Amino acid sequence: MLKDIGIKAQKASQDLKNLDSELKNQIIHDMSQQLLHDKEEILEANSSDIKNANNLELSSALLDRLTLSEERLKAMSLGLQKIISLPDPVNSISSSWKTKEGLNINKIRSPFGVIGVIYEARPNVTSDVSALCIKSGNAVILKGSSYCLDSNSQILNSLQAALKSNDVDINSVQLIKSKNREDAIKFMQMKEYIDLIVPRGGRGLIDTLVENAKVPFILDGDGNVHLYIHEDAKREYINNIVINAKVQRPGVCNALETLLIHRKIYEEVGHEIISTLIENQVQLFVDKDILKDFPSLQEVTQEHFETEFHDLKLAIGIVGTLEEAINHVQKYSSGHTEGILTESTDVSSKFSSSIDSSVIFINTSTRFTDGEMFGFGAEVGISTQKLHVRGPMGLEALTTERYVIETEGIIRE
Repeated sequence: MLKDIGIKAQKASQDLKNLDSELKNQIIHDMSQQLLHDKEEILEANSSDIKNANNLELSSALLDRLTLSEERLKAMSLGLQKIISLPDPVNSISSSWKTKEGLNINKIRSPFGVIGVIYEARPNVTSDVSALCIKSGNAVILKGSSYCLDSNSQILNSLQAALKSNDVDINSVQLIKSKNREDAIKFMQMKEYIDLIVPRGGRGLIDTLVENAKVPFILDGDGNVHLYIHEDAKREYINNIVINAKVQRPGVCNALETLLIHRKIYEEVGHEIISTLIENQVQLFVDKDILKDFPSLQEVTQEHFETEFHDLKLAIGIVGTLEEAINHVQKYSSGHTEGILTESTDVSSKFSSSIDSSVIFINTSTRFTDGEMFGFGAEVGISTQKLHVRGPMGLEALTTERYVIETEGIIRE
């Protein structure tokens, strides 16, 4: 089964890389409309997934990521429309120059070929990633969670209908429907057919990939996200940013997991910060100084500081200096996203240069680490590694570079 999928994807990729921008945009437009046309079937399939997932005792945050609604389907459709307006990266010239020997060198962007994407829970990834791959000239093989199979399968039907209506190989977008974990591992090892794998999931998925993959991959790692409130932070920013970063969607990778508060800030407005979080149903793990004021809370441990909760849970520590905050983040960061609240350019500059994460926010909610928010239309993932791309990955990240050289018949002496 997997070999057959790989062969079909490779064949489709040969045609996709030569499609012009107009046709690719038409396909994505039709995908967008087909999602809305098929909304009843998609929502019915999602209801089936939700019913089955409830029996698995998944967290409320994970169930939220799994759940579709008419409003979320409209957002998925709109996300595809935004991709249409983005420039097509295929065959764009990154740079060009002429050497003294007379070589006219162009560095141009080209599709990878076949992209494999392994992801958990979120069915919107199925349409987002597929459209990004089509626009960047890549075929895609998808492997979603077993508890999201009905939703993903129905969305796939809609996407393939759009491909078919434009006389483009429906195998440009395929879904592995096996629930067998061994097939997921085999998928990671299909180096003859897949050029790049992007995982979107938790620590378990990442560890499995690192231990088993033979295909090159980009790590979309944990989001153990930190926010540090420096002593000069504007008081009117604090509660809104903290609550938005933690509470708005606690199950996503850019949600806040550890809050570091400068001691001066805690002495002035700490009670308000903690009380507001409690009012928003956040379970807090706090250091000893906070515990004195809120004895009903649980004391924070190293394990809490190491954890990406994906839930309404938050680790909180008090620090005395910027250096102490930086040291803490350096120790526990997963390299995803960090933030600082400060009015000092020097402080924000030192924090930004000292923390080696994909994204640093200054006086901003961490919830903005997102391809759509960055103007990418959607994202295939958020890279926490350094090769070949870092941070939210849009169209350009799904291409590589090669050289095309032209001369007037010169030879090397």
